[in-house]
Amino acid sequence: MDPVIRSIRADEWPAVKELRLAALQDPVAQLAFLETYREAVEKPDSFWRERAAGAAEGVAERRQFVAEGGDRRWVGSVVVLVEEVGVEGTFGGVSEVRQGHIVGVFVRPEVRGVGLTERLFAHALEWAWEAAGVERVRLFVHERNARAEGFYRKIGFVPTGKTVPVPGDPAVRELEFVMKRP
Repeated sequence: MDPVIRSIRADEWPAVKELRLAALQDPVAQLAFLETYREAVEKPDSFWRERAAGAAEGVAERRQFVAEGGDRRWVGSVVVLVEEVGVEGTFGGVSEVRQGHIVGVFVRPEVRGVGLTERLFAHALEWAWEAAGVERVRLFVHERNARAEGFYRKIGFVPTGKTVPVPGDPAVRELEFVMKRP
């Protein structure tokens, strides 16, 4: 069965936690995420409850989408944060337009390469354009994460030329990519 793409529910925090911990064990996690497995595994259940509730169905300022397999196991996820005009964004700088910011992209290795990531992005972008009403969606990719950069370019994201230092390692850069509302 094809995985179903949907928004998470607040009560699904155990699955949010399990998938995030799986993502943080991926071989490229140090390039893709701004936290480590060790940091995440030590967080209390209250953190995971709050995280799920803050990105669940019905929340206007952020949304987490998951791909749920036929066995109800989550096999992928993407999160869209809404950044308002005049407010400092996730990586600093003040937003000049209302925009979405994609974070937390992960698809389990056993289901990569079958179009699932594209489907997750399609749902996330549709929500960003239609429900959140943003003008553009951006994301940042580590300068050494060629696999992710290639995927983002393939689906229509373009580099802006803007870079920011990786938190904790200012010698390394995150590259900004954007997609404007169609």
